[in-house]
Amino acid sequence: MKTNVGTADRTMRLVAGVVIILLGIVFQSWWGAIGLIPLFTGTTRWCPAYLPFGISTCKTPESRDS
Repeated sequence: MKTNVGTADRTMRLVAGVVIILLGIVFQSWWGAIGLIPLFTGTTRWCPAYLPFGISTCKTPESRDS
C-alpha cells in the first residue's frame, strides 16, 4: 500500500475526524461515527478515493511504500 496523503492533508484529516467525532458525541448522534473515516485515512496516510484518479498529496515525486 503506497502512501498518497501528504503532511498538510493528513493534519486536516486528523483534525476533521476528531471534530466530527466530538460533534457526534455532543449532539448525541451516530453521525459522529463518520469521523472515523478521515481519522483512519489520516492515520494510515492512504486514501482509497485517491486511487482511481491517481492523486497524491505527498511531496515526493513517487509515493513511498508503507
